[in-house]
Amino acid sequence: MNFKTLSQNQFSAKALTGRGDLTLVGTSFKLQKEAFDAFQEMKKAALEEGITIKIVSGYRSFNRQKKIWNRKYNSYISQGLMPDEALQKIIEYSTLPGSSRHHWGTDIDIIDASVQAPSNLLNKINYEKDGAYFELKEWMDKNAESFGFYLVYTNNLERKGFKYEPWHYTYKPLSKPMLNAFKRIDLITFYKNLKLNGNQYLTREFIVKYSLENILDINPSLLDD
Repeated sequence: MNFKTLSQNQFSAKALTGRGDLTLVGTSFKLQKEAFDAFQEMKKAALEEGITIKIVSGYRSFNRQKKIWNRKYNSYISQGLMPDEALQKIIEYSTLPGSSRHHWGTDIDIIDASVQAPSNLLNKINYEKDGAYFELKEWMDKNAESFGFYLVYTNNLERKGFKYEPWHYTYKPLSKPMLNAFKRIDLITFYKNLKLNGNQYLTREFIVKYSLENILDINPSLLDD
């Protein structure tokens, strides 16, 4: 499969932080067209082997991610967690609004729609042996990269940041240059005056650590060589 090479200069700060400036296609889920077309090719190939790849999350706007963040923050605080504990609990799986890879229209969370869905779709046990989506995971391990899709948060025990997500793939030909462009954004300034629950606890130290561990400690194949 032929992949395009894009310059990081093509992406605006709004596009990189989920606030617009992206052309998206799709109905139940949305992606950038190149990523969408590559997914359709991958889905067709998997279907020939009895696997129906279904996206349960694609593009996610800044406002959508903000609602997720605020809801989780309020929930953890109501359970008695201290603000710093709530922040750490959220970033086990959820990103700060504005820093989600799902803002880019390149990343997908997937299941296999050809099998009976478990009650909790996005749980790593579903993608392990005897799990509902084990065959999907095996197929993706063998074939996904040939279509440009790479696992983001790997099962490397030395990796920090977000926990292992066997369902989360990214379309590398677009997301790699977008990550390079995103790294130029001053996140400390970005979050300084943002209306976000727990914002006053987003210290410089927190954001620097978050950037190194949650944004950049990912599959090495998605970083600069």
